[in-house]
Amino acid sequence: MERSIRQIADEMISRLHLYRAMGIDLWDVPLCEPGVSVPQAVPRVQPQDAVSGVSARSEILPLPSETGPLQSIREEIGDCKRCRLCEGRTHIVFGVGDPCATLMFIGEGPGEEEDRQGLPFVGRAGQLLTKMIAAMGKTREAVYIANIVKCRPPNNRNPQPDEIAACRPFLMQQISAIRPKIICTLGAFATKTLLETEQAISSLRGRFHRLGDIQVMPTYHPAYLLRNPAAKKEVWEDLQKVIPLL
Repeated sequence: MERSIRQIADEMISRLHLYRAMGIDLWDVPLCEPGVSVPQAVPRVQPQDAVSGVSARSEILPLPSETGPLQSIREEIGDCKRCRLCEGRTHIVFGVGDPCATLMFIGEGPGEEEDRQGLPFVGRAGQLLTKMIAAMGKTREAVYIANIVKCRPPNNRNPQPDEIAACRPFLMQQISAIRPKIICTLGAFATKTLLETEQAISSLRGRFHRLGDIQVMPTYHPAYLLRNPAAKKEVWEDLQKVIPLL
């Protein structure tokens, strides 16, 4: 019993360090309803708030991202020249994580470091995303991470409609292959592209939307949080709604 309590204490201390790294003030963020035990720091979901129509998924160990159907999609993309973004890219940034993940994060597009390494979210914004995922009690290997466009826009400009249109079919194939239970869209472009809407991210975030039988939770992009640290609290509130449904 003594060892078990120590392990729980160590886990809580570790998670508190993660929250602090994200800039989250735990005294201001409601962790759970009154009377609910605190160790997992997750709010209890009432039956009327639970996701309906989506069956529970058993936990699957992380596997390499480009296997099976995902590998076929990557091969179909090939040395893509379907839009002008191919002219300045170093690498196609396909995606990374568990090909059977219940949770998928979708961002806007690769940045400089992502283009150099060929991996999504590995720059400063990616480091913050990693902390966000860890604060949810998961690892990067246990989720799947991708972007709306798979090549870096010049000087990190916004992706153009024709560039998004060229990449979107491959993203939808990835989603179909992974079949996540929940998708968290990061930022306006990912949210508007996936939900096919022109509504502002500020009006869409914080509540679930549907993509077929998949629940979609829009929230702000980690790069936005680097410029606006005060918004971290709102993002954490969004992610808290996702945690119980996993």
